[in-house]
Amino acid sequence: MNFTSCPRVSFDFSGRFLPPVYILVFIVGLVANGWGLKSLLHNWKKLGNINVFVLNLGLADVLYLLTVPFLMVYYFMGSKWIFGDVFCKITRFCFNLNLYGSIGFLTCISVYRYLAIVHPMRVLGRISVLHSVGISVLVWLMVSIQIVPDMFFSKTSGNNTERCHDTTGKIYVEDYLKYSLGWTLTGFCIPFLIALGCYGHVIVVLCRTNTTDKVLKQRCLKLLFILILLYSVCYIPYHVLKNLNLWSRVLSKQRQCRKWFDAVYIAHRIIRGLVCLNSALNPLVYLHGEENIPAQLRQLLLRARETFSRLLNSSSVPVAQTAVEV
Repeated sequence: MNFTSCPRVSFDFSGRFLPPVYILVFIVGLVANGWGLKSLLHNWKKLGNINVFVLNLGLADVLYLLTVPFLMVYYFMGSKWIFGDVFCKITRFCFNLNLYGSIGFLTCISVYRYLAIVHPMRVLGRISVLHSVGISVLVWLMVSIQIVPDMFFSKTSGNNTERCHDTTGKIYVEDYLKYSLGWTLTGFCIPFLIALGCYGHVIVVLCRTNTTDKVLKQRCLKLLFILILLYSVCYIPYHVLKNLNLWSRVLSKQRQCRKWFDAVYIAHRIIRGLVCLNSALNPLVYLHGEENIPAQLRQLLLRARETFSRLLNSSSVPVAQTAVEV
């Protein structure tokens, strides 16, 4: 059956769903990263050699969060980009740098935890902060090399004032799909398999031996839970749906229409919002060594309640005085 064009996918969903998500990510992300960085500096010696990776993880989050207000404006205006082509590319670059930098540093943390538990005597005293700094520089370099080709694809359409694409426009979508598949392999699949292998071996060792330090075991299990949360909510669905969405666009361009196009687009928009949550969830890595997080949370909530009560009381006093005078 011949088609002149496929039925147009509705873009209204993005304007309703993404702005509230970005607002939540921006507020929670800034608060959580601020608290996390403070905790990191307070427990610098306690965290050991992974503190350098955790610090870089926080820097990647903050860098991306600074671009989120511009995305809020973009989606509030009905997906109309008013900040120009160059800044569109910068915004998308920061997102990818945060995403793949986070994956890279989480993989480094996983490898360090693996070495500390499975091969403690071999690495004892041999891994220094300088090693961690060198590895961090290498991670930033590798992530940047993977992202650079993305910057050469067209990101805007409609005289540079309409759309700021996550990927690229319709003209180059076939080439972008090939690039995206290779990027997914090197930037996501390989680090994911490394982290999976490390924690698979760690779990076996923890189950077989009772000599491992209990505090180290607890930290390892907490970190494993955080990684499972990040990969299951953010990273795995994002990469699957990103490439499916690109494939649907390629088929649509070739006038091969499928009923699942609209569902894939909406699912991709949803996960495009959820993947941003990694900036709000990453601070859990800062705090996984803290034993008193519940107590700190209760203290913060108590302070917030007291502040709110004072504001209510101060605003109700003039009202009461006015009522008496009348």
